[in-house]
Amino acid sequence: MADQINSLEELKGTVAVNTGSVAAALDSDALPAPTRDELGRSYATGKRKDAVARVWIKPGSGKVTVNGKDMSAYFARPVLQMILRQPFTIAGVEGEFDVMATVKGGGLSGQAGAVKHGISKALQLYEPSLRGALKAAGFLTRDSRVVERKKYGKAKARRSFQFSKR
Repeated sequence: MADQINSLEELKGTVAVNTGSVAAALDSDALPAPTRDELGRSYATGKRKDAVARVWIKPGSGKVTVNGKDMSAYFARPVLQMILRQPFTIAGVEGEFDVMATVKGGGLSGQAGAVKHGISKALQLYEPSLRGALKAAGFLTRDSRVVERKKYGKAKARRSFQFSKR
C-alpha cells in the first residue's frame, strides 16, 4: 500500500475530493429523459375504482378523444369534463396537448378519474419537469378505493340481516 494516508489533514483532503465527485455524479437537478414513442406520443395507464384508462398524449390543439368520441360527448356532465382538464391546468399547459384515451370498466366518475390519472402520468413522462406540480396536487397517486366484496351471511359487505328477538 504505497498511497497510505499518514495524517489527519491528508484524510480530510481525500474525503473532500471523494464527496465532491459523488455530488457531481448525483446531481439533484438532473431530470430523467422524456419517454416518447416514434410518433412523439407518451403513453400511460390510469386507474380508479374498477375503471382502467389507456391514455396517449401528443402536442396539438387540446382535442380530447375518449373511446372514439369527443370528451363533451362521452362525459356529458361538466364536472367530469373539469376533472379531465385539471392536470393541464395544474401543469400550465392548457390547449397544448391532444389526448386519445380508451377506458373500460366502472362508471362515468371512475372512468373520468382513471383518464385524469392517465393524463397526469403521461404528462409527467412527456415532460419530466411537470412532475413536481402534478405530484403536489396528488394527481400521480392512484385512488385505490374499490367496492368491498359481499360476504356470506351478510346482507351487503358489512350490513347484517335485521335481528329479531322473538
